[in-house]
Amino acid sequence: MNKDIVEGKWKQMKGAVQKKWGDITDDDFDRIAGSRERFVGILQEKYGKRKDEAEKEVDKYLDSLH
Repeated sequence: MNKDIVEGKWKQMKGAVQKKWGDITDDDFDRIAGSRERFVGILQEKYGKRKDEAEKEVDKYLDSLH
C-alpha cells in the first residue's frame, strides 16, 4: 500500500489496527500518525519483535487492506 494512502486513511484504520494489535494505545496511534516506520517501531517496542519481523507483519497487514 502506498505510504500516502496509509497516512490519509490512518484515522479510519484505527479500530481495525487496535483490534489486531490490542496493546497499541491511543497515544501510540497518535505517535504513528500513518507512518509505516513508526508503526514498525511500535510493534517492535510493544511486542518485542525484530525489525524484519515487524516490517513483514505491517506490510502483510497493509497489503490485506486493498
